[in-house]
Order: sequence, then C-alpha cells, then structure tokens
Amino acid sequence: MKKNKGDNRIIYQSLTMVTQFGLNMIIPICAMSALGVWLDRKFGTSYLTILFFVVGAVAGGQNVYRMARRICGGEAQDKEQGDSDEDN
Repeated sequence: MKKNKGDNRIIYQSLTMVTQFGLNMIIPICAMSALGVWLDRKFGTSYLTILFFVVGAVAGGQNVYRMARRICGGEAQDKEQGDSDEDN
C-alpha cells in the first residue's frame, strides 16, 4: 500500500502541533522556576521557587489555551463560512 504525500504532511503537522503544545507549557515553567531558585539563593528565602513555578504553570497554561483556541477557533470559523456559502 503506497502512502500519499498528503498523509505524511498531516502526520508532520500533527507532530509539530503536539511539540508546540509541550514547549509552550514547559518553557515558562522551567524559566520561572529557574528564576525562583536564583532569587531564593540571592535573598535567602525558600518560597519564591514555588511561587514562580505556579506563575510559570499559569503562563504555560495560558499559552496552550490561546494556541488551542486559535487552532480550534479557526476550524470553527471555516466551518461557519462553509455553511453560509452553501446557503447562498
């Protein structure tokens, strides 16, 4: 059975999207946690790492939500436009 070039493209697009979701979540968490560790060492505190981790998790969640909404929102708009074109 021979694969289509379109099939490979869909697979690569899906893999890219999953990778983007992961990076959009992990990078803010790691960056903010590292900043929290650095600030804890600098000021001699022990709670900033946790605080900054939570801030990073919220920021990462927002990034993923915006990306998912843009992807799903674009598909919903395409469907709505397609339905309205059929009505005319």
